[in-house]
Amino acid sequence: MRMSLAQRVLLTWLFTLLFLIMLVLKLDEKANWSWFLIFIPVWIFDTILLVMLIVKMAGRCKSGYDPRNGLQNLKKKIWYLLAMFLKLAFCLALCAKLEQFPQMKLAFVFVPLWALLLGAMGHLGWTVFHDRRD
Repeated sequence: MRMSLAQRVLLTWLFTLLFLIMLVLKLDEKANWSWFLIFIPVWIFDTILLVMLIVKMAGRCKSGYDPRNGLQNLKKKIWYLLAMFLKLAFCLALCAKLEQFPQMKLAFVFVPLWALLLGAMGHLGWTVFHDRRD
């Protein structure tokens, strides 16, 4: 399941374009779709990325895997997996809020995004510090 760079870029543009078209139709009130339906291209793209990440992580389990620099690589892939799930939680909370759940506070919608940003800053800081020591 190896994709070239051109295929990945084309896939990203395709799903982004589809999402933006659906978003514009919803915001212009031309389509009376649920917000969960609008975000389907985002979730399909995220699912493809998750499958590719899990396949790469599972590749570590096969015989003949060279474990050099394995711990650093595994930490990076676990961070990617956690980031994908936090993004998914944010999108789900945003859709729930947009579906007119007035009891849901906007601050709670952004908790997964803030956790993702804090984790990214921590991960980036650790990486910069770790690279500086080498």
